[in-house]
Amino acid sequence: MSTHASDPLAALASLPGVPDAVDSVRKAVDRVYGHRVMRRRSNKVSSEAALRGARASAALSGADWALEEVRRRSDFSGDAQARTVGAALRLGVEVGQLLSIWRQSPLRVLARLHLVAAGDAARSVGRPRQAGEVVEEPLIVAPLPDAAEVAARLDGLAELIVGGTSAPALVTASVVHGELLALRPFTTYSGLVARAAERLVLIGSGLDPKAICPAEVGHAEPGRAAYVAAFEGYLSGTPEGMARWIAHCGRAVELGVRESTAVCEALQRGAA
Repeated sequence: MSTHASDPLAALASLPGVPDAVDSVRKAVDRVYGHRVMRRRSNKVSSEAALRGARASAALSGADWALEEVRRRSDFSGDAQARTVGAALRLGVEVGQLLSIWRQSPLRVLARLHLVAAGDAARSVGRPRQAGEVVEEPLIVAPLPDAAEVAARLDGLAELIVGGTSAPALVTASVVHGELLALRPFTTYSGLVARAAERLVLIGSGLDPKAICPAEVGHAEPGRAAYVAAFEGYLSGTPEGMARWIAHCGRAVELGVRESTAVCEALQRGAA
């Protein structure tokens, strides 16, 4: 992560290309919020965004199910893919319940997100992984920080959140997402938690208060390889790499906006 004496997140906001990404995201979000359907049926759009976001996040974690299959299913306790989809759906519901806690206790929220995703009482659930514990995280194969580094970096991330920042929501959300992917702080479902935390920041910051812009859809749409390639920019820690990751996250939000705009149009036609 880049550093700055008082507000390191704000320093990232001035990287080349980042102000343009921030501006583009804001304009896209404003457009969908201005859709006439949002005046009367925003709850329906929010519910559909949560469903589509969960499906997309699960796809990035190796469970690429058709949207209608996710919509149809009621039992997600079967194989590993079913459990992944179920975990993503539970996270989509839980995020909205944690907004008031995030700014005061982000580590508590992350632990809760993992507990909800895992859905069981294993000893490793709801806490950062410990030395020697096996990590299961599909897709991300970058070197795994050890448990001591995970604890230190989680504390640092929490300090940034609690301390507040003047950085735009997109920048903060991108860093939270990227740092959690880099750390893989839990033995399972860290990717799902990272994307849920990004969504939480976008909602809680006021950029997307009604949760209608599922960035997960935008992360998944270009494909898993594109997602990993953009994430490598974050891992590099270079200004160019960080800017590339933030721009990718911005484009993901815009693609999520496009998805929800299509939902609004379908509702307007009476087709959904």
